[in-house]
Amino acid sequence: MAPKRYRVRVTLQASSDLERIVDFITEDNPFVAAEVADRLERAIEGLGTLAHRGRHVSELGNQGSTHREIIVSPWRVIYSVVGERVEVLAVLDSRRALEDLILDRALRARRRT
Repeated sequence: MAPKRYRVRVTLQASSDLERIVDFITEDNPFVAAEVADRLERAIEGLGTLAHRGRHVSELGNQGSTHREIIVSPWRVIYSVVGERVEVLAVLDSRRALEDLILDRALRARRRT
């Protein structure tokens, strides 16, 4: 029996996260940036067959939470499984507190408006 397949969708925010990570690393070492991009993209693609492998995001609590994460050190790929679809919501630096990252995002979004 073939494993269940999920359609993986990367949100604009998560795509922007990936772009920022790769751009930042490219400044120092384009070769390493390409390797990091490949590792992250392979992990995200893997969610198509192993959507439930990630753990629940501890900061959000696991009481009924649909938010999960996989670690591609040092990044956290945060996603949600919705029906037959996996939505990648964010790619964040695991060395920073989730609360700080959310606050930074809110401030950046506010500056854009």
